[in-house]
Amino acid sequence: MSLFLPKLSCKKDIDDAIKSVAEKVLVLRFGRDEDSVCLQLDEILSKTAHDLSNMASIYLVDVDTTPVYTRYFDISFIPSTVFFFNGQHMKVDYGSPDHTKFVGSFKTKQDFMDLIEVIYRGAMRGKLIVQSPIDPRNIPKYDLLYHDI
Repeated sequence: MSLFLPKLSCKKDIDDAIKSVAEKVLVLRFGRDEDSVCLQLDEILSKTAHDLSNMASIYLVDVDTTPVYTRYFDISFIPSTVFFFNGQHMKVDYGSPDHTKFVGSFKTKQDFMDLIEVIYRGAMRGKLIVQSPIDPRNIPKYDLLYHDI
């Protein structure tokens, strides 16, 4: 867990953050404090939080304490990072089947900073989905599994 990033521990906290963060990208990292990949991502998020403070607000969300949002965003792999702008869920085309969230850790600080900048600029122009600036080789690959279809 990052000591420098605020934590949202219940549905009400998440709802309040989504409603109250204005004119900035809201970054919600879903994961677990003790997971090694989550810790790696938390390090990147905490190192960039100050540099991105004019464009983004970053929060950590424990998947075990917020099952409503874990189900809603279909968080089956952790860490998963979800983005909002002015209460609107922002989608990003990573070249993968799922545009609703980034799954895994960013390879570099610059990848994360570039993504936030693209989301911010796209959202300011009224876009709800943006193209990822991250090199496809730096995006973790996974398969979506649909149960009971």
